[in-house]
Amino acid sequence: MIAQFILTVLLGGILIYAWSEYRRAPAVALLSVLAGLCGLYFVWAPSHATLLAEHVGIGRGVDLILYIWVIISLIVLLNLHLKLRAQMELITVLARSIAIAEAARKR
Repeated sequence: MIAQFILTVLLGGILIYAWSEYRRAPAVALLSVLAGLCGLYFVWAPSHATLLAEHVGIGRGVDLILYIWVIISLIVLLNLHLKLRAQMELITVLARSIAIAEAARKR
């Protein structure tokens, strides 16, 4: 019971954060709210997670939640990698432009 309250508080914090970030990234906020609400549902009805897991061929509900968490984490990691790569390419273009401008000014 104590774990349920701790998880509820943490998931509630995620919901509040997602709601506050809605203007900056609506898609991410909506997905975060969906994940938070699903998390709250499975925290308070863990037997439903087990039923769903058995339905898809996984033994326990906890395993299903863990697998989903790993998949979401990998997607987020890939997204961050792609954004970082795009920023590095933009910095490279900017550095080249500055170098060309400096060289032209020194002539």
